[in-house]
Amino acid sequence: MSLSNSERERYQRHLALAEIGAAGQERLQAARVLVVGAGGLGSPAALYLAAAGCGTLGLLDADRVDLSNLQRQVLFDTGAVGRPKVEAGRERLAALNPEVRLVPHALRLQADNVRELFSSYDLVIDGTDRLATRYLINDACVILRKPLVSAAIHRFEGHLMTYVPDAGPCYRCVFPNSAEGMVASCAEAGVLGVLPGVLGTLQATEAIKLITGIGAPLIGRLLTYDALDMRFSEFRVVRRRDCAVCGEAPTIRAPRDAEPPAASAGDAVRRLSAASLHELLRQPGASAPLLVDVREVHEFAAGHLSGSVNIPLGELPQRLREIPPGARPVFICRSGGRSFAACQIAVRGNIDSPANLEGGLLAWAAQVDPTLHVL
Repeated sequence: MSLSNSERERYQRHLALAEIGAAGQERLQAARVLVVGAGGLGSPAALYLAAAGCGTLGLLDADRVDLSNLQRQVLFDTGAVGRPKVEAGRERLAALNPEVRLVPHALRLQADNVRELFSSYDLVIDGTDRLATRYLINDACVILRKPLVSAAIHRFEGHLMTYVPDAGPCYRCVFPNSAEGMVASCAEAGVLGVLPGVLGTLQATEAIKLITGIGAPLIGRLLTYDALDMRFSEFRVVRRRDCAVCGEAPTIRAPRDAEPPAASAGDAVRRLSAASLHELLRQPGASAPLLVDVREVHEFAAGHLSGSVNIPLGELPQRLREIPPGARPVFICRSGGRSFAACQIAVRGNIDSPANLEGGLLAWAAQVDPTLHVL
């Protein structure tokens, strides 16, 4: 597949990079990428992949554009409100780059259609905001041997990782299949408008690297981003031998939809506001909950809640045994993102009813104790 004169002009800045050049651009031209979710993450990912010359770009989303989407979903404008996201998105991407073949999929991803959908693509971008769909995507990519770039956002924080078959851990190795209601949605908890732009652009970066074969992708590495502190952190993660889908004796051998939650599933994980935790700690005669601060040691040393213990997030999987049975811990971090990840790790480790301090210590300082120093 050779580049036309107009394509050479359009992608000149790529061609000038020795690491990409004409060969890399032709790989992009031949690539088939599916973006699942045309929302906050999928918008920038799709825009940059289209601009980069990804030959076939699928856009999967069953929703219509809502006015509240426009705060962060930059694929759309006010005139698109009420329209199907994949149709409005296809028009925007076609206007950006008519050289790209755009395939809209106005449907919900389910176990009964995921094989057929994924079979037409070489790589999948997960831009969803539902945990159940995230695990369906992960499991399907493992089973069908498709590379996957997955990201998630929460309030002011996000994380990102890349899965490549036989090269490293999958998303299920790192996080459990948690209850859908475990973390508040964007509508409930809010989200900084530019946050998905950062993570979605990073997803496009990972996809371009995988397609062209350049650089070191995030295989075996979980990248986290804290917008408030403008800080990136990286945690090494490994493939679990007992992973249900990519382990040595997998129990998930075919994509499946999430099972309906049991009646008590809502009690599996608690979400506590700063005010609720403060009230809980003040209750006379009540046993104080175990407060587990998952920030780094230097952050903890700068200021923390009295009585809390420090187990950095990267060490938590190996130190779960330090949490006594029946402790019902409350996980704490700066703004709620890392503590959310800690809750997922705790669920996988059979910790009873872990809780996440929503908004983290920043919320505590704003609502309870303004003298607390939060690094």
